[in-house]
Amino acid sequence: MSNFKKQNKKILKVGSKNLQKILRFLQNENLDRLIVFIALFILASGLGLSWAEPHLSFVDSLWWSIVTLATVGYGDIAPTTLFGRLIAVINMFVGIGLLATFSATMATLLIGKKMKDYLGMGERNLENHTILCGWNYRARVILNELSIDTQNPETSIVLIADIERKPLDEIDFFFIKGQVCDETLHRAHLLKAKTVIILGDDSLEDIARDAKAILSTLTVESINPDAYTIVELVDQAYVKTCKRANADEIIVSSDLSSMLISQAALNHGITKVIYEILRSEDGNQLYKVPVPKSKIGLAFIDVLIYMKQTYQSIILAVQKGIEGEVVSNPPADYKLDNNDYLIIMATEKPRSS
Repeated sequence: MSNFKKQNKKILKVGSKNLQKILRFLQNENLDRLIVFIALFILASGLGLSWAEPHLSFVDSLWWSIVTLATVGYGDIAPTTLFGRLIAVINMFVGIGLLATFSATMATLLIGKKMKDYLGMGERNLENHTILCGWNYRARVILNELSIDTQNPETSIVLIADIERKPLDEIDFFFIKGQVCDETLHRAHLLKAKTVIILGDDSLEDIARDAKAILSTLTVESINPDAYTIVELVDQAYVKTCKRANADEIIVSSDLSSMLISQAALNHGITKVIYEILRSEDGNQLYKVPVPKSKIGLAFIDVLIYMKQTYQSIILAVQKGIEGEVVSNPPADYKLDNNDYLIIMATEKPRSS
């Protein structure tokens, strides 16, 4: 009985908070007085009509008042007395004004919210979303890849950037205007974010650009250390500093492009394979899946054969834990543990087994 009472108190508390939020919203948008005036007018005209028309009940009079005020006019109830028709005339003219005022207020509210979101002035209450810090041509490619990702198709993305307006009009894509700081990260609901991507600012010199990225990483990690932070740097020399800021994954863009170019020179066509694996469109893609329960404790070579025969996939590496050390091309006799994950290349993600 005590648990039942506690549950009821909790429901009442949540309901009270939601009611307070609704009341504050109505007050902030100047809708409270308009709604009260409409309700009082409906009540007054309903009372007046029920008095002027003896054959009508108060409930029927209220129904007539609402229908007339809304300019619907079903015609099921019509006043017959002179005073009743006078009330009807007043209701018609006042109803047009009230309805126009209410419609204009709601339209202004909706347009204002749309413009607020478009200009990045809103706040997002999301969970398990991705926050992208910075806007440039690389951000556009990242958004395109994330939007067509088949592994997490419903993941929302919040962009934090100091630009004038929302750059793309996509579903589950939101914009917060400003630099990466406590205020913008709070509006992006960082505390509930799953992943944070920090891109370099192309308008700055390389040293200042990496310094800004590291400072943003420190800010993010101080607010939500559980979020998986991916940071883009230019200079390899600042990788250790970025690691001290607790970045989970660091990508040095200059080194990556240089290595791809050198590999293309040494092994012609190899970058085409890498490009196909990394892109999120049709074809082979990278997936991270847990080791099949039936294969835990077996040697790597046995699981490699099983995954190829069953799912037409190739195991490229094994990760110890969901965010642990990655062992590329493990030895044939490597024993797979319960917490290991397989990083595979396949045309589609294998089903759990």
